[in-house]
Amino acid sequence: MIVLFLALLINALIAPLLVQKFGRAAFGALALTPAAGFVWVARHLGETHQSSFEWMPSTHLNIELRLDPLASLFSLIILGVGALVLLYCWGYFSQAPRRLGAFAAEMAAFTMAMFGLVISDNLLLMFVFWEITSVLSFLLVGYYSERASSRRSAGQALMVTTLGGLAMLVGIIMLGYGAGTWTLSALAEGPAVASTPYLTTAAVLILVGALSKSAIAPMHFWLPGAMAAPTPVSAYLHSAAMVKAGIYLVARLAPELAHLPTWHLVVIPFGLFTMLMAGWMALRQKDLKLILAYGTLSQLGFIMTLVGIGSREALMAGLALTVGHALFKAALFMVVGAIDHATGTRDVRKLSGLGRKQPGLAVIATVSAASMAGLPPLVGFVAKEAAITAVLHEQLLVGMPGRMTLTGIVLGSVLTMAYSLYFLWSAFATKPDSGCSEAVRGMHSVGWWLWSPPALLTGGSVVAGLAPQLIDAPITHHLSTIYPDEPASHLALWHGFTVPLAITAVIITAGVVMHWQRRVLAGLHFSQPALGSANAAYDRVLEALRTVSLKITANTQRGSLPINEAIILLTLVLLPLVALITGQRTNVRMELWDTPLQGVIAVIVIIAAIAVTVLDNRISALIMVGMTGYGISMIFALHGAPDLALTQLLVETVSVVVFMLVLRKFPASPKMLPKSNFVRARAWLSVAVGVSVMVLAVFAMNARTTLPVSIFIPDLAKNIGHGANAVNVLLVDIRAWDTFGEISVLVVVATGVASLVYRTRDFSRSSRRPTLQAEGGRWLATSVDDRTRNRSLMIDVATRLLFPSMLALSAYFFFAGHNGPGGGFAGGLVAALAFTLRYLAGGRRELEVALPIDPSKLLGVGLLLAATATIAPLFFGMPPLTSHYWELQLPLIGHMAVVTPLLFDAGVYLIVIGLILHILGSLGARLDKDEEVRKQRARERRNRLQSKDV
Repeated sequence: MIVLFLALLINALIAPLLVQKFGRAAFGALALTPAAGFVWVARHLGETHQSSFEWMPSTHLNIELRLDPLASLFSLIILGVGALVLLYCWGYFSQAPRRLGAFAAEMAAFTMAMFGLVISDNLLLMFVFWEITSVLSFLLVGYYSERASSRRSAGQALMVTTLGGLAMLVGIIMLGYGAGTWTLSALAEGPAVASTPYLTTAAVLILVGALSKSAIAPMHFWLPGAMAAPTPVSAYLHSAAMVKAGIYLVARLAPELAHLPTWHLVVIPFGLFTMLMAGWMALRQKDLKLILAYGTLSQLGFIMTLVGIGSREALMAGLALTVGHALFKAALFMVVGAIDHATGTRDVRKLSGLGRKQPGLAVIATVSAASMAGLPPLVGFVAKEAAITAVLHEQLLVGMPGRMTLTGIVLGSVLTMAYSLYFLWSAFATKPDSGCSEAVRGMHSVGWWLWSPPALLTGGSVVAGLAPQLIDAPITHHLSTIYPDEPASHLALWHGFTVPLAITAVIITAGVVMHWQRRVLAGLHFSQPALGSANAAYDRVLEALRTVSLKITANTQRGSLPINEAIILLTLVLLPLVALITGQRTNVRMELWDTPLQGVIAVIVIIAAIAVTVLDNRISALIMVGMTGYGISMIFALHGAPDLALTQLLVETVSVVVFMLVLRKFPASPKMLPKSNFVRARAWLSVAVGVSVMVLAVFAMNARTTLPVSIFIPDLAKNIGHGANAVNVLLVDIRAWDTFGEISVLVVVATGVASLVYRTRDFSRSSRRPTLQAEGGRWLATSVDDRTRNRSLMIDVATRLLFPSMLALSAYFFFAGHNGPGGGFAGGLVAALAFTLRYLAGGRRELEVALPIDPSKLLGVGLLLAATATIAPLFFGMPPLTSHYWELQLPLIGHMAVVTPLLFDAGVYLIVIGLILHILGSLGARLDKDEEVRKQRARERRNRLQSKDV
């Protein structure tokens, strides 16, 4: 089971490569995997296979898989029809466009996702696959992305099914927590469901997801719109696979939840209404695919009604009809695709005489349509007989509910017979006064790959009808495990002369009469839908939501950054303070300082912060902001936190440099000062924020009721991470997942900064090995005209002396960080400051010479090293980020300890350097180059003007 799932996953991953290599023929290779899976599942039909992998058990996300008879039945549909649809794609696409590789991957991935859905025993895992199918359906329906209709249909399908899926997720969570179990098998075996609180609400929410997925009214309208997709998508997703997901879930849960009165009130009325409404709508369509689409809706309503009843007989009939529907409806969609491919149209008004031109295709369509209509000796007849028998004798629907259900099924079956005949007549008949239409006369031949897959499916309808025990065996095995005490009944082609047979005869006769009087029926169709257009209602809902969104945005987002920030800060002030005042407070103990030096530094920080608000010069204000940061780093140092002090000091320095690079392009002073009343309001707001944050911090620090975790961190760092520096061990070992996420963000930030500055230009550069180029008495590697650069000899000398020392200090911090102040982050910042110093002293050419390596490569290598340290333990059967410790005795060096988090720290080191180099290269070197180009153009323009004057 797991091997099959992985094979389907690999099949999806290699699909683009196969299409690129072999073109349309790649679909034949892609069909082999689901075909082999079909054979394997068929050989193990009736068996139960289970696998479980523990993953985040506290959040109930264990990977639990189970292939039982019900999952096997749906797997046969998914894999069998999937393999034939992939073969059909070989003939359907006349050429191999660029997007065909993505299409093939999405189709193969859909097979994988649907198989994962039906074998998922964990409810949350099943939901993951549920949503994956929605996303893949969106991509496949929007295949013709250049068409507005395709984009709309894809978005509509995604919106409806995803909204239903979110409702279902809430129901799953309520059911899981209420019942105390998160697996479908446990729900079926234990009595916990009956005592689950809010069970009715959970069941209704789950049904919302199931009904939306299976396109049951009023969430049906997305399915006809999805016919904008290529026909293979319609033949697979919208007739055999995706729409069966809701059927599968209801069939799983109905035996346990059908006792709820609300269950039947939701499933049966909506199912019957969908069956009748869609059957009637199918009779007025002029597009062959839309006839089948509404026919699919009608059949889905029929199946949902049967499986929703929840009894043994109804489930048997519903599952048999599910198999039959997959066979005949997928075949009919493929026939329509072949007609469209050969004639160039699906319009019934342009098709006449096709049956004489393509008798083989007509036979395939006739047999499949006959199965859809419920004619013997086909599987559709067997399933419909079982359905009528089940409803006639259903004990759960005694009295009027049973009679109404039977009446709805009979009327819906009459409509099915009528639209089946209408489809055959529309596609293959020679219309009166038409003869052979122009589209049919000019059609090309139907290739082997276009008619053989539907022929195989049609043959399946015949075989399953003549030998219903083929599908009866897995269905009966599944039902026997759910209803062990009930007598077993079986599917059969002939039960004798019974009431259901008489009802079938009435259905066939009435359907034939309806088709015979189709012109009379045409007059009964409303010009506008009697209950309104679901598409129009969908548009109105979206428009209403858009209007509400715009009004809320207009009233809350006024386009003023100061106002938005003021609202946020006022919320920060009011809500916590109100909660603090009205809630229970703890006693507060405060100390002025541990040493008077802390007070001195605090006064300096306060003075610098106040100076920022009154200074008019931007550079001076930036220096004061830097002073506050340096003051905070000194307080960290006095509190015995050298790592924090070092990091704060380095970060503050880098921040000042980056701000200077940006502010050099701004005027020294802002041209427009805010009005005095706004200054006063901002001042009071800042005071309020400062006071509220201080008060909250004081009460928060005094509200501790247990021992702080910091007491245990040093011992954990020593015993688990083999390091004396608790801060660094915490970052690269104990909580390395957080650090890995943060360095990933740094990579994104670096790329984003460079992209904003370079815009559409390429910001990669060639890399080479750094070489020492300072010669001929120069202090730095590059030599420029000092008069134009205005370089200071003192700065050149200081840079020459400090650069190697800073790199040595950077290496020391990197290697010593596990047991002393430092680490990859601090070491990377020191190295980055060394290169920043080279840039400030010598300009962009000096930076390129100092480290002639593309910063993107540093970022990539750093992320790769961190990821390697994260994933490598998995290959040794241990959790990610598990650390190891070795003690080595090296010649001439002596004792040396090596820990694997050093590799992770190396990744952090390189990413920090890459980030700063990206910032220097974009905000610094790129802007310098742009300024040089601007000045050169200005000089050339001035020279041209002077030459004209002369």
